This record gives sequence, C-alpha cells and structure tokens, in this order.
Amino acid sequence: MTDVLLYVEHEEGRPRRVSLEISAKAADLAAAAGGSVHAVALGQGATQTLDQLGQYGTDVLHASDDETFDQYLGDPLVGAVESLIGSLQPGAILLPYSQDGKDLAARLAVRLQTGVIANVIGLEVVDGRFEATETIFGGAYTTTVRVKNGRPPVVTIRPNAFRAEARPKTARLEEISYRPEGEATRAKREETVQEEGAPVPVDEASIIVSGGRGLGGPEPFEMLQDLADELGGVVGASRAAVDAGWISYPHQVGQTGRTVKPQTYIAIGISGAVQHRVGMQTADTIIAINKDPDAPIFQLADLGAVGDLFQIVPALTEEIRKRKAH
Repeated sequence: MTDVLLYVEHEEGRPRRVSLEISAKAADLAAAAGGSVHAVALGQGATQTLDQLGQYGTDVLHASDDETFDQYLGDPLVGAVESLIGSLQPGAILLPYSQDGKDLAARLAVRLQTGVIANVIGLEVVDGRFEATETIFGGAYTTTVRVKNGRPPVVTIRPNAFRAEARPKTARLEEISYRPEGEATRAKREETVQEEGAPVPVDEASIIVSGGRGLGGPEPFEMLQDLADELGGVVGASRAAVDAGWISYPHQVGQTGRTVKPQTYIAIGISGAVQHRVGMQTADTIIAINKDPDAPIFQLADLGAVGDLFQIVPALTEEIRKRKAH
C-alpha cells in the first residue's frame, strides 16, 4: 500500500483549482497503489479547505491555520512538509508547477535526497512505481520519467494537466502542531502586492479571448475585452503582445506564461508559434481569427476565420450581444 501526499495552494481557505486537479489525480493514483490521499495545507484558513478537498478525493487533510506560514518565506513551509513526510512515508509528493510549488519542491528534494520531476502532464502507477510524463523543448517532445533511487519522487504538476473531476469523500482533519523557529523565521514577508490581471486568473477561466502581434498595439485589447465580457470570459495574450507592453504578464498564455485548458479559446491575431501552442493546445474548442490563411494556429483550430480581425471581432461581439438580448 502506497499513500500519496499533495501540497495544497489556497487563498484564505479557498483551494486553487490546480490543487483540486492534483487531488483528483492523486485519488486515482492512490487507488491504483492501494493507499490513501493525504493533503497538507498551511497558513490562514488552511483548515477551511477540508470539505472542498474531500469532494475531490482527499482522505486526510493535515493543516495548520498558523499565520506564521504566511508571514515568512519558504523555510517554515519546507520544515512542516518535511516533518509530515517523515511520519507518513508517502510514495510520492505532488505539488503545483507554480512559483511557490517549484521553490518548495526543490528544497524538499534536497532534504529528502530524491529527484524532482517537473512540469508533469501525465502520472501513472506502473509496476508499483510512479511514472511521469513531461514535455521538453517547448512541447516538441514528451518524455517518460521515473526516480530510480527508490525514494519517493517530488512531482510538480502543470496546471490544467488533469481535470478537477469530483471524487467525493468525507475527508478527515488532522491539525499540524509544527512550529517553525530559528533560521526558519529569518526572512519575513513584509508586503504582498497583487499584480493587476483578469478578475479570474487566466489559467482558471472557461473562456479565453487572446490577442497577439496582429493587434498592432494596446488599444485593440479593449475590443477583445468587449468580446470576452459578452462571452463571460477573460482576456489572454501571446508573449509577443506582453513583451511589447500592450498588456500585463498575468494575461500571458504559453510556455513562459500560463498553461490553460478552457472550454473555448479564441486566438485573435496570433500566428501560433509552438511556444504559444504548448500553453493552450488542450483547450476543448479552439477558434482562430487571422488574416494569414497559412498561420500555424489554423492547424490546431476547430473553427477558423481568415480576414481582418478589426472587422470580424466587432461584428462577432455585436452578434453575440443581439442574441443575448432575445
């Protein structure tokens, strides 16, 4: 029997969607390995994640509402999770492929003397061992990876790699008594600044209207925002548009931005370079609007319109507005 441990990212008791995705996948893995799903959540509101995590397959939540975990940088988190791993001896440790998740994963791997498998898009139990699939070279290739030293792998999972499908259980809460001290509290977090972005994070949106170099400047993003508002979605962007300063980084979709898996992805004025495609190619439905009929984005698109985006987008927005009025 092999248990699986996942690290939960949350905002004052609200788990991020990627944590629910990982919980659901962990439930499948634990079932295949004959074990249970343990989750660890730390910081203000951590215990409030219990019910929602239970709906997505978590059996036991280890949590502490101690605000110390919010006040200091990564050391207290690493110490608490390392201590829990020592008592649970899980077969794998799963974390989001996020800034905090990558930082925590690297530190844990050093302390546990094990390997990190990063940016994972697939994870299975094969012959009793955890085997991961990751992409390399901008999504051009996929590789199968496992840690061979016999120690539990530390795995960072790409957001939207797995579906947050319900696995209803009644999760049990076990409060953590770990208290950081000494060097663990040497670096304090004085201020948190929320960078301006979409009301809903682009990697959690079900509809995304993205713009690229073809827009020619920042002003046309207002046109995309109008379309997104009518559809109940958010605005995304290619790296070219972000690098040009037309829109802020939180909107960026692609290899160096956010990986998304919306129901509908509308690519407007985006050529479809591989660095962008790797971040959105798993969308359920892809719609492309571009004046170049040979643009690579059309190779992915379920629906495509070749023409002047400055005519097509306002007309599309107006048509949607009319239909909503009836």
